[in-house]
Amino acid sequence: MIPDVFVANEQDEIKLDEEFWVDLAKGVLGSLGVTGAGELSVLFVDEAAIAGLNERFMNKTGPTDVLSFPIDLDSPSGGRSPDGGGTGPAGGGPRKSDLPYLLGDVVICPKVALAQCEEHLGDRGHDGSFDDEVALLLVHGILHLRGMDHEQDEEAEVMEAKEDEILNSIYRPLKERRQR
Repeated sequence: MIPDVFVANEQDEIKLDEEFWVDLAKGVLGSLGVTGAGELSVLFVDEAAIAGLNERFMNKTGPTDVLSFPIDLDSPSGGRSPDGGGTGPAGGGPRKSDLPYLLGDVVICPKVALAQCEEHLGDRGHDGSFDDEVALLLVHGILHLRGMDHEQDEEAEVMEAKEDEILNSIYRPLKERRQR
C-alpha cells in the first residue's frame, strides 16, 4: 500500500491539475519503496507564503521554488530540511503500533516554477514546460524527505541521477497518458 498523498492548492495565480500531482507523488513514493499507512502533503503556495517559510526556516530572504518539511523525526538525522529534522521513518513502512506515519510536507511555489522553467530547457530532458518544472520540484522535494541531499558534489550527482531516473520512469509516462 502506497501512503496517502494530499494536495492543497493555496494559491490562485496558476491553474493546477491537482490529481495529476497526487498521481506523480504516489508513483515517486512507490518507486522509492515507501509503503504502509503513511501520509505526504504537497502544498502549492504563493510567493509571499513561501518567502515567509524560506525566511523562517532557511534564514533566506525572498521566495524559493520548493521546501521540504519532514514530520516523523525518529530516524537518523540527514537530508536538508528547513526544520533540521530527520528524514522520515527508516524503511518507509508502518510502525509496530500500526499508526500512520507522516512523511512530511513538500511546499512548491508555482509562480517561481513558472518564472524559472525556461532556464532548464534542454537540461536533463526538461522541455522547458511548467509541468516539467513542477515535476522536478516535486521529485526533488520528496527525495529530500527521504534523506537525499545536494550540499556536496557527490551527493548532488546521486540526487540528480535519482531525479532523472524517476522523471523518466514515472513522470514522463504519466504525462504522456494525460496528453492522450
